[in-house]
Amino acid sequence: MTYLAKPKLHHPALPKNELGFTRRDYEGAVSTLCAGCGHDSISAAIVQACFELALPPHRIAKLSGIGCSSKTPTYFLGVSHGFNSVHGRMPSVLTGANLANRDLIYLGVSGDGDSASIGLGQFAHVLRRGVNMVYIVENNGVYGLTKGQFSATSDKGSKSKRGVQNLDAPIDLVGMALQLGATFVARSFSGDKEQLVPVIMAALRHHGAAFIDVISPCVAFNNHLGSTKSFDYVREHNDAVNRLDVIEGRAEITAEYAPGTLENVVQHDGSVLRLRKIHADYDAHDRLGAMAYLQERQAAGEIVTGLLYVDPEAHDLHDHIETVETPLNALGEAELIPGSAALQKLNASLR
Repeated sequence: MTYLAKPKLHHPALPKNELGFTRRDYEGAVSTLCAGCGHDSISAAIVQACFELALPPHRIAKLSGIGCSSKTPTYFLGVSHGFNSVHGRMPSVLTGANLANRDLIYLGVSGDGDSASIGLGQFAHVLRRGVNMVYIVENNGVYGLTKGQFSATSDKGSKSKRGVQNLDAPIDLVGMALQLGATFVARSFSGDKEQLVPVIMAALRHHGAAFIDVISPCVAFNNHLGSTKSFDYVREHNDAVNRLDVIEGRAEITAEYAPGTLENVVQHDGSVLRLRKIHADYDAHDRLGAMAYLQERQAAGEIVTGLLYVDPEAHDLHDHIETVETPLNALGEAELIPGSAALQKLNASLR
């Protein structure tokens, strides 16, 4: 029997923010993801960011779709509003919630399978409309829940756990976000908490569509063809009445490196992530410059991390369609049914 509830007792000496909450107050249930999963590091960064910003947990709405990444809202902000939508449909649900109640802080969590495949159309429209939200993609390049197939963000030439080579060009969600008009665009690495926490904090404070692509390595699918410890080998040689997967825990992958430097991060399967942190003098207000820089470093085989673009004077969907300041779900009959005179005035304006 697995008992996943966290103890409710807090040590009296735990640090508190200006609202009187401890970091524990921003946590959720115990994670059931694989030990060492980068997604858990992202959850911890979200918890830390919300704690440091002293955000009221009950004023946050967290939404997700389907996949390992979409399970993570269970593991942070346990007393916040939450909605787990269907595969790829998180953006439209978030948009509807935002239109109904603009006073909440909206945090959408998705994965590369959820956003770059079935949900690609919704990803595009929620960013181009400028919905006021933080959209985080926990990007591991595989379909983790269905045993590690390539996702749409897998690099061309990369190999699966079975040694199969990916022949398709990848979708770069950061490049798309820049082209679609997102007013805050960043990329980070789940193992770089020093960078990820302030990036999330800045996104939460941004007014407009904020997108963060977080490279989050999957630790479970590094077994290979020919291994007698692989899932496939065990299934082929096991006469069982049911099917069970046992995934061994692995150490979390972390990295600390200075701005302007390149860091090679070795993964559990022996592959290498080449991460470049942008220079301190990088101009984050130049959208075209950001797109050109991404292409330049991508051609060199590098993944750029940091705040890539931000518009400090951005507008959101409510600004564009000129909704009233009062949340729509708080309007009463007097505002929603103004009477026949108002209707006649509107009809006259359309003649």
